[in-house]
Amino acid sequence: MTEPREELTWELFGTAARELAELVAKDGYEPDIILSIARGGLFVAGALGYALDVKNLHVANVEFYTGVDERLPVPIMLPPVPNVVDLSGANVLVADDVADTGATLKLVRDFCVGHVADVRCAVVYEKPHTTVQCEYVWRRTDRWINFPWSTQPPVVRRPDQVLDA
Repeated sequence: MTEPREELTWELFGTAARELAELVAKDGYEPDIILSIARGGLFVAGALGYALDVKNLHVANVEFYTGVDERLPVPIMLPPVPNVVDLSGANVLVADDVADTGATLKLVRDFCVGHVADVRCAVVYEKPHTTVQCEYVWRRTDRWINFPWSTQPPVVRRPDQVLDA
């Protein structure tokens, strides 16, 4: 028997993103920049950008997960790395789909510290074993999460992206 999973549909994602934005607004935090962690954080950042009326969105490309529950030893930031000059003195909201181990969020948050006025994290899901406690969380779960953007296999596989071809 397979373990139960958390199922996030596109419709439920719309609800989650709106409620997550409401948490940020209710707290009085006014981000100047939303820094998404690609790839799952792109969806969250876009939705938060619209809901919080923030047009200044940036992307941090981080590689950590290589498959289901398969990771690199540590997360690495891939080029193009955000320019800290663009973040200087700003209130930054780091957006991602899930705080699982917390390693990716920690990498990006630590990258911002010392360059920005304030940095906070917003995620759709937070796992109990994460090392980063996010300021804004829609739901907490210990289950594996099926996100609508990653449950189906790619339409095409790029040869340079296949690990065991």
